[in-house]
Amino acid sequence: MADPTDREYVDRAIELADEAVERGNTPFGALLVLDGEVVAEDRNETLTENDLAAHPELTLARWAGRELDAEERARCTMYASTEPCPMCATGIHYAGIGRVVFGVAGETLDALTGDVVPIPCAEVIRRGDGDTAVEGPIAEAAAMELHESVCGES
Repeated sequence: MADPTDREYVDRAIELADEAVERGNTPFGALLVLDGEVVAEDRNETLTENDLAAHPELTLARWAGRELDAEERARCTMYASTEPCPMCATGIHYAGIGRVVFGVAGETLDALTGDVVPIPCAEVIRRGDGDTAVEGPIAEAAAMELHESVCGES
């Protein structure tokens, strides 16, 4: 169950998403928390790096796979501004991240943009027989406000 600290971390992920926009990318941000400490943060870089896989959630899952042992990864929570897409959810599953908490559901974002693969993160984890707990949305209005502001500029 989400607690007030979860909301603070998701709010930070939304700030990272805003920073991604300021740097010329689409609005996605994420961070990893291990035992109450932020150990890594990232922003979307798909446009500026010309890399369709440069989603912050996948980048952080890959980082965790290199830098943390399996027990540490199982104790991590990834906080994301938006529900991780199927590609990122698969990376999270393979990394063994213990928990994901997100701001806005992919389905909600898809209603705005029409370009989200509509498979929920929890479904990807479940179908992979994973143990990752997935919680959200917990900050839908705040996360959508950023997406709506960017879509309005297009």
